Amino acid sequence: MKKRLLTATLLASLSAHADTASLPDPIRQMEKQGIEIVKPFTAPDGSQGWLGKYQETGVTMYLTPDKKHVISGYMYDAQGNNLSEKIINDEIYLPAGRQMWQQLVSAPGIKEGSDDAACKVVVFADPFCPYCNKFWEQAQPYIKEKKIVTTTLLVGVIRPDSGQYAAAILAADDPRQVWHDLESSKGKVKPALNDKTPRAVFTQIQRNQQLMEALGANGTPAIYYLNKDRALQQIIGLPNPEQMKNLVACQ
Repeated sequence: MKKRLLTATLLASLSAHADTASLPDPIRQMEKQGIEIVKPFTAPDGSQGWLGKYQETGVTMYLTPDKKHVISGYMYDAQGNNLSEKIINDEIYLPAGRQMWQQLVSAPGIKEGSDDAACKVVVFADPFCPYCNKFWEQAQPYIKEKKIVTTTLLVGVIRPDSGQYAAAILAADDPRQVWHDLESSKGKVKPALNDKTPRAVFTQIQRNQQLMEALGANGTPAIYYLNKDRALQQIIGLPNPEQMKNLVACQ
C-alpha cells in the first residue's frame, strides 16, 4: 500500500493464528508481553522466525540457534534490504487490505461507470466537500472511457447539515442523477431535504462513516482501489497528477 492501512479493525479481520501450545519458551514470553503470534517462518539465513502483531503493527522475531533467546526486529541483507518487511507485508498488511476491500465493494453506494472498466474505485465523499467535487470532475472522462468505475459512499463530515443532504441524495428515486446534478453544478443544484430520514438511509450513512473510520481516513475524499498486485491503495484528499495517473492505471 502507498499508505499502510493497519487499524485495529483490519487486524481483527485476520483469523489465522499460530498454534501457541507448541511455541518455544522465548516466543511464548513475547506472547505474554502482548505480541499476538501469527505464524512461524524460515528466515533467509535458515534461522527460525516468528511473525506477530503488536499495537496494530506487524513484528518479526528470530529464535537464536540455542532456542533459548529471541531477537525482535528487522533483518537486513548486505545491500541494506529489509528482509522482514516482505513477510510482514505479504502475511499481514496485504490480506488485511484485501479483506477490507471486500467490505468496500460490498457496501451500497452511488455507482458511476461500466462494469467493464479496468479499475474499480471506491470514494468516501461529503456533499459539501470541494475536493470531492474536483475529484468527481477529474474522474468523469476516465469513467466515460471505461478506464475506471466509481462507487461513492456518502458521509456527513464537512458541515452540520452534510448528513441531511447525504440522506436526501440517497433517499431520492435516482441517487446517481441527484449526485450528478449536485456535483456538475458545483453544489448549486441541491436536493430537497426530507422531513424524516428513512431508517435504511440513516443506517447506510452511519455504516459508511464507521467504515471510513476503520480505514483510518480523516478527511474526504478518501479514495481506495486495488492495484494490479491486489494491494489496497489509499489516497486522502484530491489526488495529485501522479496519484491520478496511478489510479487510472490501477497501479
